[in-house]
Amino acid sequence: MDAHIRLARVATNFIEFDVAIETKDVDALVEKLIPIGDLDNTRHVVEEEIEIDQGIKDGIFYFNHERFWECHEAFEGVWKQCFGREKELVQGIILVAVAYAHAQENELRIGVAMLTRALEKLGTSPSMYHSIDVERIRKKSIEMQQVDDLIIFEI
Repeated sequence: MDAHIRLARVATNFIEFDVAIETKDVDALVEKLIPIGDLDNTRHVVEEEIEIDQGIKDGIFYFNHERFWECHEAFEGVWKQCFGREKELVQGIILVAVAYAHAQENELRIGVAMLTRALEKLGTSPSMYHSIDVERIRKKSIEMQQVDDLIIFEI
């Protein structure tokens, strides 16, 4: 088995591994990881076309479960279908998710710094985007900049 762990992300209740591995070897890798702890899921993260509403629903789920890289991927699928101000808003949400992904990779400073770009993209967007409270994201991002830390919250 030839597997390369590209990076690990540490969340509150799990560790996520980004692994380069042949599909045929996934089960063997999972068997080797079982002694470490319960396996939540395995997923081949690839770019996929998705309806906007489903992408938003998936993105919210992933964000709220600290699966920030998958959140980024889901919202990127939404972003590709948006235009104008909506595209900027979605990019702001993506940047917040990526900020958390960096923090999970032990790159807190990069994550906190990304909030500046996220806030620029969120700009003066409406306070709600579908069921997402954009104003809350803005306020939380500003608070986190002030304390120089990323604090988990749900969207």
